[in-house]
Amino acid sequence: MKSSHIHPFQKSLLKWYNLNRRRLPWRDTSNPYYIWVSEVMLQQTQVNTVIPYYQKFIQKYPTIKDLADASLQEVLKSWEGLGYYSRARNLYKSANRIVKNLNGNMPETPDTFKKLPGVGNYIAAAVLSIAFQKPLAVVDGNVKRVLARMFQLKDPVNSSASHKVFQAKADTLLLTSLPDAFNQAMMELGAVICKPSHPMCKQCPVQKQCMAFKNGVTDKYPRRLSAKPVPEYHISTAVVRKHGRLLITQRQPESLLGGLWEFPGGKVKEREGPEKACIREVKEEVNLKIKVDFHLTHIRHAYTHFKIRMDVYMCTYISGKIKLNGPVAYKWVYPSKIKDYPFPKANHKFFPALFTALS
Repeated sequence: MKSSHIHPFQKSLLKWYNLNRRRLPWRDTSNPYYIWVSEVMLQQTQVNTVIPYYQKFIQKYPTIKDLADASLQEVLKSWEGLGYYSRARNLYKSANRIVKNLNGNMPETPDTFKKLPGVGNYIAAAVLSIAFQKPLAVVDGNVKRVLARMFQLKDPVNSSASHKVFQAKADTLLLTSLPDAFNQAMMELGAVICKPSHPMCKQCPVQKQCMAFKNGVTDKYPRRLSAKPVPEYHISTAVVRKHGRLLITQRQPESLLGGLWEFPGGKVKEREGPEKACIREVKEEVNLKIKVDFHLTHIRHAYTHFKIRMDVYMCTYISGKIKLNGPVAYKWVYPSKIKDYPFPKANHKFFPALFTALS
């Protein structure tokens, strides 16, 4: 794109955005805390999934202090099902630092904001440009796709080494007098028009400036590095019963799904049956001897970088005193209290079968 095309690009994009933008709850506020929460939730998560979580979260924690005053378990429970739980932990940690060190006021400079847990270039640019009109260009997946086609960039969008290229192009296009509207317009364009496959080029407000459209190669962009095969792991899980209560354990705070509760279990070893793995894992993880009563169900679940298939067994406590090896806490809870604890989505998938078996 030539420099002479930048102003027409900005003008056409903003005109389209003002007429066609989606009505989203975080676009009806200038509250930097609300904008921050929305941007954290929107990372790697679809808008329609985020909306109900955002609305409930803001209702429960209407201020940064309300969030800081809550317990981490409460926050994780509010986040339950949204995934990528490190986002919730970092948001909570950051809220506490803001209350403690900044009198509850959101940082207004990139350097200060990026010192908070979980705040990188994208979150800083998005929140500060939208809430405080700071001239910072956002670069997320949608924006990268727009830039790749506009400039016909050969740099792969999924390579960290390419980020500086996309950031430089975004900086070039940014309308510094209206960074909030411009950044949201760029993201909106990528989300609803410049889609990964079958982009709606005939409806694109900036097709005249798009090099890939001009050359008839929009299907060739953006470029991506070949993805590695996604591994799949076989997991065996035990629902251990003792006097009408069930054993649950809590994951380490900084691990995958950190702070959430689950039923004990782990990976099935090569040439090991899932039932034997169930007994072994419970012994290794919590030092209990159990008896497998019956196979409850089999579920599958996909995470970002791997998949699991899980066999779940109903078991009975036989003997032993709990000694934790991996988990940081445990509880024996009545089935009716399970809903009070935050669990991974994979566990939720077998809850219907579990409660049916217990009824």
